[in-house]
Amino acid sequence: MDFNTLFSDFGGYTITGLTVGAIYALVALGYTLVYGVLRLINFAHSEVFIAGAFAAIWGWAALGLDRDSVASGFGSIMLYLLVGALIAAAASAGTATVIERVAYRPLRKRNAPPLAFLITAIGASIAIAEAFGIYTRRLPVGAPTVVKNDVVFTVFGAEVTVVQLLILGSALAMMVALDLFINRSRIGRGIRAVAQDQNTAALMGINKDRIILVVFVIGGVMAGVAGMLYDIRIGTLTYSVGFLLGLKAFTAAVLGGIGNLRGALIGGLLLGLVENYASALWGANWKDLVAFVVLVVLLMFRPTGLLGESLGRARA
Repeated sequence: MDFNTLFSDFGGYTITGLTVGAIYALVALGYTLVYGVLRLINFAHSEVFIAGAFAAIWGWAALGLDRDSVASGFGSIMLYLLVGALIAAAASAGTATVIERVAYRPLRKRNAPPLAFLITAIGASIAIAEAFGIYTRRLPVGAPTVVKNDVVFTVFGAEVTVVQLLILGSALAMMVALDLFINRSRIGRGIRAVAQDQNTAALMGINKDRIILVVFVIGGVMAGVAGMLYDIRIGTLTYSVGFLLGLKAFTAAVLGGIGNLRGALIGGLLLGLVENYASALWGANWKDLVAFVVLVVLLMFRPTGLLGESLGRARA
């Protein structure tokens, strides 16, 4: 256990952990939204993230950027970011819509047991991941340098870069916007009503199928933007990367209290910090183990997660 490594660059490990955790939190929102409404663990959501990440890279390629390209000029960079975010969000939202329409809706119509949903989710996840693997020949795909990782300022000796600010700022802005949308908009009230009681909501005139589709689309948009941010931070993408990242995002949702939007944010940021601190103390090989051990220990004492409030009971 190397405390010297941790404390010598505590600020750096904290900033990096928050950056990683912000990506986890964005993906975790999809898990927590679907679970809050359907009581369904959508394990195919990790591939919704992958669809957005690949779509952003292919969108930039259509604009003439390859893995060796470096964007320059504020206007051009903003254009690439906007195009990448829109394409990634659209691709992930489309993928989530197809999964809901093709995989889950027929099961709901037939009142299938929960096990059928679980098996279908796993099958859809594997099918989509393998489709990307076949298309990319299982080779890593490089992303262009859309945003240079320049240092902006220093806090307590820790360097804060443009990429870190972009990821944290984008993630926090989207989470705040989603929280306001769920708690203050008409559609948001419909989502909370369906989450609380689907049958009663239907009697009140709410189209639950439409609400469920909206939930999948919103989760897809969040995952798509997270995929683009992942491209910017990591720079390379493989078809299988969604599996572990999806598990960690699901862990973040459970950690904060699955079905709770603010819990997904807290759980994602906390998981990112725990992982990064563990890599400093015991080495990078231990970070995944420590993250899941922390989840198990927390759930032993707090089974509903840190916040534990269901989406159906959320209030403005």
